[in-house]
Amino acid sequence: MTPDDPIDRFAALFERAAQNAPFDHTAMSLGTCGADGQPSVRIVLLHGFDERGFTFYTNYQSRKGSDIAANPRAALTFYWPWLDEQVRAEGTLARIAPEESDAYFATRERGRQLGAWASAQSRPIASREALLDGVAEVEARFAGRDVPRPPHWGGFRLLPDCIEFWQGRMSRLHDRVVYTRTADMWKVARLAP
Repeated sequence: MTPDDPIDRFAALFERAAQNAPFDHTAMSLGTCGADGQPSVRIVLLHGFDERGFTFYTNYQSRKGSDIAANPRAALTFYWPWLDEQVRAEGTLARIAPEESDAYFATRERGRQLGAWASAQSRPIASREALLDGVAEVEARFAGRDVPRPPHWGGFRLLPDCIEFWQGRMSRLHDRVVYTRTADMWKVARLAP
């Protein structure tokens, strides 16, 4: 049985992955490709999902931010080895509303808020000490008050065109089910392993 809605199916699997997880079940690989055509993959954390897609946060001026600005097409992969299951999603990334980014940023622990201001993510720095000095400067600037979200930091949401569910099986005869978005529904197909 496969549910009609891949987001509902993902929600059930995501909840199962969270139970007794030996690693962070929100970790996902994010693949982007910039204007130069060079693919780049890194691990980011999922911070929400719903019918609109999958949300994560980053520095907009980072390598991934630059890639997304040049080419908003991207892919995500979740792999939970303790379940021997993975989910892949491909689609288009867009910035989320500033209010959503503000709301999430306000929930981050203060050290992470300060780091978002201090780190010129993906750019060369002179030393670790230079980074820590930058954090100290930001900490002094915001001493005794809330840290606002930096304008160069916020969320992206991947609106999926397709979502594939993969479950490992004996003899490498894995189960693969792919959902492809059409105008008003999802088309479901089973794929050979």
